[in-house]
Amino acid sequence: MIDTPTTVTDTTARRLLARIARAQASGRLPSVVAGLVRDGEPAWFGAFGGPAVAGHDPLDVQYRIGSITKTMTAVLVLQLERDGRVRLDDPASVVLGDLAGHPYADRSLRTLLAHDAGLQSEPAGSWWERTPGGSFEELMRANDGSAPAFGPDERFHYSNLGYAVLGEVAARLLGMTWWEAVRTRVLNPLGMTRTSYLPHGAAAQGHSVHPYEATLVDEPATDNGAMAPAGQLWATITDLATYAAFLGHGHPDVLSADELARAFAPQSGSPEDGLRSAHGLGFQLFAGGSGTLAGHTGSMPGFLATVLVDRRRRTGGVVLANATTGFSPAEAVIGLLEDLEDCEPSLPEPWRPAAPLPPELAGVPGVWHWGNTPVVFTMEGHELVGLRNGVEAYRFVVQDGRIVGRTGYHAGETMHVVRRSDGSVAHLEVATFVYTRTPYDPETPIPGGAPGR
Repeated sequence: MIDTPTTVTDTTARRLLARIARAQASGRLPSVVAGLVRDGEPAWFGAFGGPAVAGHDPLDVQYRIGSITKTMTAVLVLQLERDGRVRLDDPASVVLGDLAGHPYADRSLRTLLAHDAGLQSEPAGSWWERTPGGSFEELMRANDGSAPAFGPDERFHYSNLGYAVLGEVAARLLGMTWWEAVRTRVLNPLGMTRTSYLPHGAAAQGHSVHPYEATLVDEPATDNGAMAPAGQLWATITDLATYAAFLGHGHPDVLSADELARAFAPQSGSPEDGLRSAHGLGFQLFAGGSGTLAGHTGSMPGFLATVLVDRRRRTGGVVLANATTGFSPAEAVIGLLEDLEDCEPSLPEPWRPAAPLPPELAGVPGVWHWGNTPVVFTMEGHELVGLRNGVEAYRFVVQDGRIVGRTGYHAGETMHVVRRSDGSVAHLEVATFVYTRTPYDPETPIPGGAPGR
């Protein structure tokens, strides 16, 4: 157990600690440490079990974070796409020219990020997670594309191999190693000074627990070479909490909140998971919280980890343990986030008066009708919100003189405000949707006029 300053009440802290204590005891975890962030700041940290490193603050002990590493590889690719260096629908061979014609280099960056490129899940050879890795050229020679799991865009199929390809794409475009790129473009701007390629300073020993004797077996801390972009990194719980705050709010020197929202949009999923989970551009999505939790799980021999954020509630959770199996870190984080919400509910953003109405929206706020369905358009900050039966249906924002849908069915579409000669608004058009002041206004295009006329 640890006693650290938090922003939650003692009662909440006890409930949160009890959750990870139950996970540690039932999962036979040598140690577990967890944390929560709220509104971009640390809210609570807790640890349970034996000290991962005797005599060291458990908040400053590194654990291996496994596939959370993939999200940092994805951030690099998304930065390069934002900067115009590459397009997500380009094949990897646009950058990896020496691999032109290699079946795996012909997959698009988008499908590699979303795990629907059809690549096999694991590279050929010994179990890469427990084996020192080699060069990218050696990796591609050993995986010649003759063993795809599926065709591209056929279905979701998680692929560690695909992230080795993405890591190489980022490294070549940036002219540095993948690790140098992660350190300079992600970790340094975020201030994550205790995240490293190999264990550095106080670091937990990874363990597997004998299923019957309950004894510990040490797991190796390997350098996975070309497979590193899939799961190499080590981090402390405080660094991972900093990363959760970034995923929730963005950072001007890494990716903005809007750019992350795009990465969190569902891209692929499996029928077996249904609507419980999906995959975005490098990020896992889980049903939960206020609707969707975004982040990633992680596992390597001897370690389990998860980081998830609830952007609507402005909260995030992280957990690290030094055991190969024993519990679901994702379930633990989801439970911690629910405990926090139950004990100390999230506060909505405070209402503030709207800015002066943009001239493009003059005469638009008020009641309109799509056919005979009333829609109330009202300003919220600088955005125009459409409400049906009091429930938000879509939002619009003025961009470069255009009224553009930001969410809902009209996302990406342009609203045209059709005005009369005196400047008053006759009706609104969004694609073929026509909104009128009265139901089925006979003076406007379809759906104007009563049905059947």
